[in-house]
Amino acid sequence: MTKIGVLTGGGDCPGLNPVIRAAVRKSLNEGYEIIGIKNGWKGLIENDIISLKLESVSGILPKGGTILGTSRTNPYKKEGDLQKLKDNYKKLGLDALIATGGEDTLGVATKLIKDGITNIVGVPKTIDNDLSTTDYTSGFDTALNTAMECIDKLHTTAESHHRIIVVEVMGRHAGWIATEAGIAGGADVILIPEIPIDIEETCELLKKRHARGKLFSIVVVAEGAKFKEGTMITQEEKLDEFGHVRLGGIGETLGQEIEKRMGYETRVSVLGHIQRGGSPTAFDRILGTRFGVRAVELVKAKKFGRMVALAGNKIIDVPIEEAVSVLKTVDMDLYEIAKVFFG
Repeated sequence: MTKIGVLTGGGDCPGLNPVIRAAVRKSLNEGYEIIGIKNGWKGLIENDIISLKLESVSGILPKGGTILGTSRTNPYKKEGDLQKLKDNYKKLGLDALIATGGEDTLGVATKLIKDGITNIVGVPKTIDNDLSTTDYTSGFDTALNTAMECIDKLHTTAESHHRIIVVEVMGRHAGWIATEAGIAGGADVILIPEIPIDIEETCELLKKRHARGKLFSIVVVAEGAKFKEGTMITQEEKLDEFGHVRLGGIGETLGQEIEKRMGYETRVSVLGHIQRGGSPTAFDRILGTRFGVRAVELVKAKKFGRMVALAGNKIIDVPIEEAVSVLKTVDMDLYEIAKVFFG
């Protein structure tokens, strides 16, 4: 009997449980055995697994997060972990592994394929939407809608108090959440990592708005944005297992600069991990379901080393290595549309 393992790694997001549910249902329909590997790559290092049955995934479609747990574990970081992973993989007798994750999780998958564990299929998930070769990743749409709803709410308090409110959103080094939530939420300025912040230009846009009688403004800034002459702002110097800094703080710095230069009362709202939580949108539930089913179809066809992806409205498959080779940054045509509404 074909035996499949499934794991979720990296940051959590809504839309992971639909992937798991679909992979389990499709596997069982095909007569395959499927097991859940807990907490990402850590589960393979520690041989922490659970059997997945229909009852295991009953009722999980609307739930955020992941029933398997997740972690940012890198098996290439600590000496001995890679060998433990390989030993456990062999011991489990897996015919295939479905790895669900973003740049880091699928980056590990790419390395493992080169190191001899070739029967891996990838599923893209990240609220950052920064994986190449797929139009959307699981989790992005829900995070986008959460950010939009928060911006909607901040409009009313900004208008009531005649304030500028700076809204800091996630996205790491890609400004997809900032751009799309900013457009959908009617932001007056959107600042993204792809374009260094010109503080003088930002203030001029806000002055223009105030000059025409609009005494409040919403400025959306992505956590990875930085000033023209400055360095990226981080919460701490410590790096995670994949060498990433912990971003955050640009909103506060930007808010202080705006108030100092303009004299307008300014407040800062950092949305933070609320963007990772909550029930997945219909889009993410359907996308995750389609991804999960296609992943098992790739296993059945023995098309390993591939990642499922969305192209237009079609589910396709692409090389995992290609998906993580280049960061997908904001489409400048979309950003130009956003700029029509600045100021």
